[in-house]
Amino acid sequence: MQAIILDTETHNLNGLPIEIAYAPIQIDHGKLSLDRELIFDQLYSIGDEKISYASMAVHHILESDLIDQPNFSTFTLPKETTYIIGHNIDYDIRAIQQCGVDTSQIKAICTLALARLVWPNAEAHNISALIYMISKGSEKARDMLKGAHRADADIILTANILMHIVYQLKIQNIEELFEASEDARIPRSINFGKHRGTAIVDLPADYIQWLLRQEDLDPYLRKALENAK
Repeated sequence: MQAIILDTETHNLNGLPIEIAYAPIQIDHGKLSLDRELIFDQLYSIGDEKISYASMAVHHILESDLIDQPNFSTFTLPKETTYIIGHNIDYDIRAIQQCGVDTSQIKAICTLALARLVWPNAEAHNISALIYMISKGSEKARDMLKGAHRADADIILTANILMHIVYQLKIQNIEELFEASEDARIPRSINFGKHRGTAIVDLPADYIQWLLRQEDLDPYLRKALENAK
């Protein structure tokens, strides 16, 4: 089994991946390790598709950067990848699925959900805000963040956040981290509709039944609702 931190940059929101980076990590007896020399980082061409200016403003990848780069469909995960870790990891998994990657057996670990669990009162839970919070607004954090929103830089930043999460939750190994992520992703309150802000356990029974009949319901919300019945 192998665990990697993965990050992608896409040509538009929920679009095709134009940069994919990953790095294998290990968690052994509560200690996280990442070898920077093993970081994979590759730009990809996307045929005739155009990069949206909104996305360009985030990752600063230009269409000229993609000339002579391999097509995104050539991307494959390293062998024996079992765990994929990332900030809002579902977005990145959807991106690599568009490359034809089978993710059906992947165990996804979301550092965004874990960060919300560990620091519920943080002003914001995006990568940059968390790095500044962890470092108490240090100059080192500012230097680290100069490359943020490019996949390779975000790998290192996510690993930094993950190291603190592992410490705070006393995680000993990767499977414990996965279990903590799965639990953190189960909502405790509803965040939409007329009952917004209401604890799941306090929702009216008929509303719970109505939600459970919705085919596009988030699977973690479905789990929470089923536990509340």
